[in-house]
Amino acid sequence: MNTPHQHIIKSYDDELKRLTGEIVRMGELAVAQLEAAIDVVERRDERAAQRVVDNDEAIDALEQEISQDVVRLLALRAPIAGDLRNVFAALRIAADIERIGDYAANVAKRSIPLSRVAPIAVVGGLANLAELAIQELRDVLKAYDEQDAEAAYEVWKADARLDEEYTLVFRALLTYMMEDPRNITPCTHLLFMAKNIERIGDHATNIAENVWFVVNGEPLVAPRIKKDNTANPDFDRP
Repeated sequence: MNTPHQHIIKSYDDELKRLTGEIVRMGELAVAQLEAAIDVVERRDERAAQRVVDNDEAIDALEQEISQDVVRLLALRAPIAGDLRNVFAALRIAADIERIGDYAANVAKRSIPLSRVAPIAVVGGLANLAELAIQELRDVLKAYDEQDAEAAYEVWKADARLDEEYTLVFRALLTYMMEDPRNITPCTHLLFMAKNIERIGDHATNIAENVWFVVNGEPLVAPRIKKDNTANPDFDRP
């Protein structure tokens, strides 16, 4: 026969699982947003792009719900140790996912003026960049759902590959702009879009760090490997 204490523990565990489920659902929405954003870039569909921008409100609403759930858990359950880490990590991860949704919406927003000019071949590089970011997001959401610190660490390391791809896209866009001034406007939009996607990867690594902290009870102290060389004034020299 279950004691009242056991019932309380089970109820608490159920609330934590529900909170994790909400975070994962929010993350899946963000992944879908990024996929849709890249799709409208390739299809040059202005109305579909505006729908992607408008859909960002759903992610914002979920973040608000999660914040309220966290406050309620803190007030009613007074979690300690691992549970407290889990609750605070949920709040930080929700904030990261909200920013990811914003970046995906920004990509879609930039695609609207981009669709009004002649197509540029470099768009394919943007799609490759987005695919890396999408894979990072899927992997880190799975790591969070399964509380798998090692899988989270692999995502954390994999972001260096996205940085390298971003540097290649950046270099290609600069080349297009230098070769023909008519490319400056569309390439500028693409530069901002590529940077948004690179930032999505950074937020995925933030989530990975939070998963590591929840599972191990200590921060991930290894220096983050950054392969984004676009801020280096010599990066485009042979």
